[in-house]
Amino acid sequence: MSTLRLPALRLPTLRLSTLPLPTLRQSALGLALSMAATTSAQASDVEVLHWWTSGGEARAANVLKELLEAEGYGWEDFAVAGGGGETAMTVLKSRAMSGNPPSAAQIKGPEIQEWGELGLLGDLDDVAAEENWDALLPEVVADIMRFDGHYVAVPANVHRVNWLWANPEVLDAAGVEMPTTLDELFTAGEAIREAGFVPLAHGGQAWQDATVFESVVLGSQGVDFYRQSLVELDPEALGSDQMIEALETFKRLRELMDEGMPGRDWNIATNMVIEGDAGFQLMGDWAKGEFTAAGLTAGEDYLCAAAPGSEDAFSFNIDSLAMFRVNDDGEREAQQALARLVLEPTFQEAFNLAKGSIPARPDLDMSEFDSCAEQSLADFQRTAETGGLVPSMSHGMAVRADVQGAIFDVVTNYFNDANMPADQAAERLVSAAQMASF
Repeated sequence: MSTLRLPALRLPTLRLSTLPLPTLRQSALGLALSMAATTSAQASDVEVLHWWTSGGEARAANVLKELLEAEGYGWEDFAVAGGGGETAMTVLKSRAMSGNPPSAAQIKGPEIQEWGELGLLGDLDDVAAEENWDALLPEVVADIMRFDGHYVAVPANVHRVNWLWANPEVLDAAGVEMPTTLDELFTAGEAIREAGFVPLAHGGQAWQDATVFESVVLGSQGVDFYRQSLVELDPEALGSDQMIEALETFKRLRELMDEGMPGRDWNIATNMVIEGDAGFQLMGDWAKGEFTAAGLTAGEDYLCAAAPGSEDAFSFNIDSLAMFRVNDDGEREAQQALARLVLEPTFQEAFNLAKGSIPARPDLDMSEFDSCAEQSLADFQRTAETGGLVPSMSHGMAVRADVQGAIFDVVTNYFNDANMPADQAAERLVSAAQMASF
């Protein structure tokens, strides 16, 4: 019997992919018919599920809430903590299966397509046509927002994942500069440790491990190999000597981390750099939102650069809001207003200044943005032309959620197992990609 793939993360006890396709379609139809009666939001309100919960992220989300409320609509906040969004997606799936999804939800990459396949997403073509989204958005961004040729989601920003952040005072104390290669990172890290600091701040969570792994693959093996292995899931690439080399380099980075990293949230690791306890952090540019929230100035109080070795690559992650189908005209009107506001200059500028990312539409005035954001936009445009623009595996832009979850398991287990050799981890990556594809 035909089955349907998961639209997001795997539930602990029940997977959508275990249900027959007709059953899922019937459930989706029933959900669409009953949604207005079951949702907890009022007709002119939108309930928004998201995971923008750290300091800079929460401030960014509040900008959109205030803009929506200024137009007379209500914002019912449904924030679910967890930097990688895994918990939020589990909650979303549970809500959807019970017939009570939020009006809007932060959904990314291939997950948008999978929710679209279930028939649960609302059509945003009218507001997209009125606001000329086709002309405003780069094609690589617009494609991700569409399902079956129709807009079903709206992008809030473009994040770069492969960033290295640094505290210049720590670097000065250790007598080192920003590294441009992974070898230089290890050398600088040892000097930072000898100077009495943590070389590399990190949080021991699976998605953070995968974020670092992704940057190591890009920095050590290049864009073409990254695309073959972590986007196309080529088994020869996943099990190759190049992957083994990348895995070995990745595990070496543990030597630069402190013993307190297990379970640490990413923003706590960022704060280690802010406070001068650590020299570096490998993390996406949402980390810049934390530096901004702390009142720090790019290029002076903190430094940014492409992750070592990956200056010709741009691993992107796009935050977007997808709208679920509703029957109430008032709620649908509120959804359309929310979608319109997300792409208007006021929100794009305020949100991205607070979040650390760059606007989804490249036509905006960047004079208020800092040097890191200016570099990010320039690198986005440059890599789009040279072929270095790639979707982030670790942040849900490259592969289905079940495949991503399987890769996460292999990566984090290998990283935390001193006895697992790299060739065994590479074999498990091949198996994980193959098994998760069924």
